[in-house]
Amino acid sequence: MSKNAVIVIDLQRDYYPGGAFPLSGIELATQRTAEVLQSARRNNSPIWHVRHIELDPAATFFKADSPGIDIHDNVKPLQRETLITKHFPNCFRDTPLEQQLRDNGITTLVFCGAMSNMCIDASVRAAFDLGFECIVIHDACAASDMEFNGTALDAQQVHTAFMGALASAYAQVTDSASFIS
Repeated sequence: MSKNAVIVIDLQRDYYPGGAFPLSGIELATQRTAEVLQSARRNNSPIWHVRHIELDPAATFFKADSPGIDIHDNVKPLQRETLITKHFPNCFRDTPLEQQLRDNGITTLVFCGAMSNMCIDASVRAAFDLGFECIVIHDACAASDMEFNGTALDAQQVHTAFMGALASAYAQVTDSASFIS
């Protein structure tokens, strides 16, 4: 029997308007994540929150001891929920997350957060490789604009491409309303 846990990644103040690296669509992603959290809390599903603190002194956001590392008020962890700090895009790398999930008998991970094209992608692929079943709530994730080889992509295009890639082999990708119902 599958045991779900919700993993909320990097919904930190630097990604919001006024932060050091605001993302397009972050407010809607946060609203949808709050709805997923409300459902998980009602169902007594375990929840892990993950925040990034950058160790590179040249970093422009998620700097240690800055207000930008704080989790947004609308999705703050409750006292009974676990907060993991990471320093890499993959939330399993050099953190106790995998062991905590295994100790709790978790087999399925439900991902929300940011960025679709960085930490969500890296963490979902890692979780899949570790043998977890993965679900990504696509409307509870946000991406950044990107440029590659002279081609600019807006955040929605980036988000769509990364969700498509994850859905092709790594995760069930669904929306919040379908997941909650």
